[in-house]
Amino acid sequence: MQSKQMSDRDRLTDILSLEKYLANGYNIATQEASNETLYQSQFQILSSVHQTQRDLFNLMQQKGWYQIEPVEEQKITDKANQFTQDQAQFPYA
Repeated sequence: MQSKQMSDRDRLTDILSLEKYLANGYNIATQEASNETLYQSQFQILSSVHQTQRDLFNLMQQKGWYQIEPVEEQKITDKANQFTQDQAQFPYA
């Protein structure tokens, strides 16, 4: 029988999801700020949200709760080359 209590992992996962949601919202708000003061204020908040999100990610990864599959160096190189080729096709690049 499973407990209805949230575990620490559940809580951190929930908070990380919220931080991602906040980052998306503040990103849009910052881009659409109507004046420089508002832009700077929202940019500072966005930076803080990003830092919190990164700290949560690092904590979860240290505890083994957020696993990332390692990628071969060749795959990274291939993707970077593909991006460079694709980027050359953009008329505004």
